[in-house]
Amino acid sequence: MRLSYLAYTFSLSIMYFSVLLLVPILIALYYHETSAIFPFFFAATVAFLIAVTLKKIVPGASQVKNVNDIKKSEGICTVTFCWLLAGLLAAIPYMFFGFSFIDALFESTSGITTTGSTIFVDYNFPKALFFWRGFTQWIGGMGIIVLFVAILPQFAIAGRQLFFAEAPGPTEDKFTPRVRNTASALWKVYLGMTILEIVLLRINGMSGFNAMCHSFSSVSGGGLSPNSYSLVGSTNIILWIMAVFTFFGGASYNLQYKAWTKLNPLVLFKSEEFRVYFWITVGIGLLLALSLEIHEGYGVFNSLTHSFFNVCSVISSSGFCSVDFAKWDYVSKVLLFIAMATGSCASSAGGGIKIMRWLLIFKIMKTELTKVLHPKAVFNIKVENCTVPREILYQTLMFVSFYFAILICSTLVTAMIEKSTVIGLTGTVSSLGNIGPGLGNVIGPLGSYQSLNIWTKIIFIIDMFVGRLELIPFLVLFQKDLWSFK
Repeated sequence: MRLSYLAYTFSLSIMYFSVLLLVPILIALYYHETSAIFPFFFAATVAFLIAVTLKKIVPGASQVKNVNDIKKSEGICTVTFCWLLAGLLAAIPYMFFGFSFIDALFESTSGITTTGSTIFVDYNFPKALFFWRGFTQWIGGMGIIVLFVAILPQFAIAGRQLFFAEAPGPTEDKFTPRVRNTASALWKVYLGMTILEIVLLRINGMSGFNAMCHSFSSVSGGGLSPNSYSLVGSTNIILWIMAVFTFFGGASYNLQYKAWTKLNPLVLFKSEEFRVYFWITVGIGLLLALSLEIHEGYGVFNSLTHSFFNVCSVISSSGFCSVDFAKWDYVSKVLLFIAMATGSCASSAGGGIKIMRWLLIFKIMKTELTKVLHPKAVFNIKVENCTVPREILYQTLMFVSFYFAILICSTLVTAMIEKSTVIGLTGTVSSLGNIGPGLGNVIGPLGSYQSLNIWTKIIFIIDMFVGRLELIPFLVLFQKDLWSFK
């Protein structure tokens, strides 16, 4: 790897991230929260100084004019360390409001990775800080690097390596001739959905600030709310609007772009992945509604409302709640846990293993079983009438293997630390899948991670980053061949 290229791309990304750190100052000025201005100005200054210093001290970095020939290994390193440093920089404002470094880092990581777990127990903070929580989710939902590829001319060509190092999913889905155009198209759909949701929520009685923060959190698959009770007590129309947008936050934005450009929503159902995602959501939603009607006695419409809202929230990894589902009956919680473990679509803002990987795993299993009966037959695994390359199948198997290995190790360690299997298992699934709330009274939908052991928080912070980076870029960092510098 070339240090000069790494320093250039890294410093450029962090410099523009410093601009994003200034945005909450506008909210502070609007609401006359003068005490909230300095924390964000200080964080932005730190980010700017890091960017400038890095470019100055690394030999040759200041002479780099473009990175059109950036290598894949350099792209992976840039993306990984940009996310890690973004999490650290995003934590700075929290420390000005009394949070310890680990708690601040936990909250910022939860935001930037769109996990939605929180250590907040007191919500008596300036609106600028709550805006920052939602805004970090919105930035992280589509991707920090994808944003910069879309707007920075320096990444016009080299953006391919950066884009695919960050883009979530097992396949490289580029639907326009240039990666920069692809990134721009994704952000247009993302921004359009955000604005539309803000308008709909505002029309139906939600305050402007809450509408903005909840829209940031839902289309991004984030789930952090400026309210301690999340969406509990909201009207049914608000819950259905949020359910629809969280559902589409977990659907492929590439596919949604095609549907928007053709003005034909039926385009969505031509995708095998979307059909599976849709029917899993409907199936679990109906079963959960039936369970709620039988065990909780909500009534038919309320059962359907709370069922589909929470299923859409969990399967898209948003993590909002309309009721404290930690108090639901056992069957209802199991159904919700199944949705939690399923995950969203590839190229979405959601987390988890992804529907596409589950599809590939089941197709591989089916093929291998068929080979037992027909050992000489040649089979091609296809998705949407396209043969999946063998290397993608190997990557999928490797991803799932490492995913469950990390899941098991993290679960065992945190369960022993907290002396709770529920916290260990659901907290790990939630953190690694970037989902947000776990189950139980402590880290449930209306709970907080604040009381957990510091080592549990550190493990969950690592899980959140690993889940958002889709494991592979993180695991590649442990290959010694990667660290050969020029």
